[in-house]
Amino acid sequence: MTIPGRAAGGTTGSQALGAFGGVFAPTVIAVLGLVLFRRLGFVVGSAGLAGGLLMLALASAIALLTSISLSAVAASRKVRGTGDCFLLSRTLGVEFGGALGLALYLAQATSVAFYCIGFGEAAAALVGGSGLAVRLVAGGAALAMFQLAYAGVRAAGRVQLVVLAILAGALVSLLVGGRSAWDLPLLRQSWSAGDAALPFWTVFPILFPAVAGFTLGVGTLGDLRKPARSLPRGIFPALSVFVATYGAGMFVLAASAPLPNLATDYEVLPRIAAMPWLVHAAVLAATLAAALATLLGAARILQALAGDRLFAPLTFFGAGRGPAGHPRRAVVLTGLVAIAAIALGDLDAIAAVVSMFLLISYGLLNYATYVEAVGAGPSLRPGSPFSRARASLAGAGLCGLAMLMLDPVASLAAVGILALVHQYLHWTAVPARWRDRRRAYRFQRVKKGLREIADQPEGAAEWQPHILAFADTSARRGRLLRAAGWISGGSGIVGAVTLLADEPAGAAGDQACREAEQRLAADALREGLDVHPLVVAAGSGPLAAAAVLQAWGVGPIRANTLMLDWDDSRDPQRPAELSRRHALLLQGAAALDRHSVVLRAAEDRRTTLPQAAGGGRRIDVWWLADESSRLALALAHLTTRTDEWDDAALRLLAPGPTAAAGAAEADLRRRLGELGSAASIVAVDAAEGDGAYARSRDAALVFLPVRVEGARTLHAGGPVDRLFGTLPAAALVAAAGAVAPGADDDPVQRAPDPETSPRQESAP
Repeated sequence: MTIPGRAAGGTTGSQALGAFGGVFAPTVIAVLGLVLFRRLGFVVGSAGLAGGLLMLALASAIALLTSISLSAVAASRKVRGTGDCFLLSRTLGVEFGGALGLALYLAQATSVAFYCIGFGEAAAALVGGSGLAVRLVAGGAALAMFQLAYAGVRAAGRVQLVVLAILAGALVSLLVGGRSAWDLPLLRQSWSAGDAALPFWTVFPILFPAVAGFTLGVGTLGDLRKPARSLPRGIFPALSVFVATYGAGMFVLAASAPLPNLATDYEVLPRIAAMPWLVHAAVLAATLAAALATLLGAARILQALAGDRLFAPLTFFGAGRGPAGHPRRAVVLTGLVAIAAIALGDLDAIAAVVSMFLLISYGLLNYATYVEAVGAGPSLRPGSPFSRARASLAGAGLCGLAMLMLDPVASLAAVGILALVHQYLHWTAVPARWRDRRRAYRFQRVKKGLREIADQPEGAAEWQPHILAFADTSARRGRLLRAAGWISGGSGIVGAVTLLADEPAGAAGDQACREAEQRLAADALREGLDVHPLVVAAGSGPLAAAAVLQAWGVGPIRANTLMLDWDDSRDPQRPAELSRRHALLLQGAAALDRHSVVLRAAEDRRTTLPQAAGGGRRIDVWWLADESSRLALALAHLTTRTDEWDDAALRLLAPGPTAAAGAAEADLRRRLGELGSAASIVAVDAAEGDGAYARSRDAALVFLPVRVEGARTLHAGGPVDRLFGTLPAAALVAAAGAVAPGADDDPVQRAPDPETSPRQESAP
């Protein structure tokens, strides 16, 4: 996310930050402050040394995997603004970026309250006071940090060095005091808390906010001179300091005081230290510095969300002051959120809230990096030592597991809220400038899927219609493509093909194809059709169509069905006959072992066919006991799976001798059972002849198996044009092999192009 008033690449020049000032120092100050000196004793006392070390290992693993993920992306692209939100937006899309931005903002804003209450506890421990005094001091600290943040002051430079020096002195004081109080038998006794131990997932959220400091480090990605170098150089040493310090502190505490004392006395650690005042000073300094840095970080996240105009109510907070765009308005709102959190909750309750928001944001960050790595986009550097897709996926999994174990109900509620935010952003207009990496990820999935499909032979139960619909005129294109979508049943792929004639070769022809393809895509979008447009400048004759039919597809996905519109004819003078061009196309499809479907609608159905579905209507399938009949039944069954036809009844009409009706019906029942279809079966006496087709007069759609004979005629026990006065909207289905070319109708060897031989096209 970009911040108004800031350069595209973040802070530049002398103000740019390096690994120490931008990552290491703020991270160490945050992680070695409040939790270490005020709550580490509670963690060890409540869970035992073994439980505390296990919690430390889990928190460190999440922090390490998230750090690896961020370092991988920082090494592969230029990150601007609030780095983590920028990453999510450009990898998983604006919807995830906006959802993460809200989660991270709430985590940061409540962290301000967390640090301020910690300051209040430490101050009250020095001078005495009740819980009310703690909140009053915390509120005063929040107001003071708000004033500094509003003025644009940040804990950096010499201030960071002073705080780090105080922290180092407090740690040395703790180690020296711990050595004097070291009791090896007590250490062994403290390995387990026994029956007095609190549940693991009750204590873990008290420790986990310690890793919130890593959010401060990654939040400055846009301000780093060289993020690819500074982030790993700052965050991994900080992580090492975190693990070593907390691990040593747990051992010192377990060997210096009984577990019950550690669990109930928050002042035991200063008493162990050689110089208690240094511990108090470290807590006070670290909590204030972390509160100020977190307040500014949260305000910048809010400003970034507002600047990208994703949430209309937040737009007001996008304004910045000065050349750097200082987020004063966002600071005000963040300060109010922090004060409200101080008034409503205590330290442990806020720690649980912070933990949940951190787990959500870290989980999304890891998942975004996994998508980036699997997508293998051109900007990703595979040679980077931090490119580990599995590590990022493991980090996302650990975060999800920890959330569910902490509080399943709260986790599901949080995920539900994020899902609603995601859907809101999906519904609203997304700025065109946003580009994300989901395309590369999906492309890799498609490649993998194609390889897997190629290794699995297609059985009858897995057959899917991949349809090429040839539509010459836009007037009938919508009807044809919608019908193609119906008979594909959402399981196959529909290609909308237009063949351009008389287009020159080279750049001019290519440009004409692109423009025609854009118009075709616009028609499909306007109709709400799921089709893939293709325009080829290769003439409009059957030879060109046969070439496209052979070439369309990739790997195991190939066109297996040709679809035409009967009314899209080159010979309007012969409306009752199939045009020669269409006949040659059908013969060419048969020669290539492709199926064919010809859509033919009665005069009164031509404009209403796209809306003919639904309303309890009926689909009829005529069964002539051949391959085309089997194909027609399969396509009709797929049609009933679409949203438009899901409530339509399916009826199978089987002409035949009356004596054999029982056996024929049993065979059809078996076939319908294999399809999982609940179609009804109607036996029709073959002696009725053409009059039997009047039974389908009131059907919404009729599937009629046919055979092409000669150059013009479709047969269904006789020329089908005799039935046009009876049938409403009909899909004439010819299976591969159900087309019999005449001696002079071979589309590959002898067929002239109708475009270049208009006299032959109109010949009888």
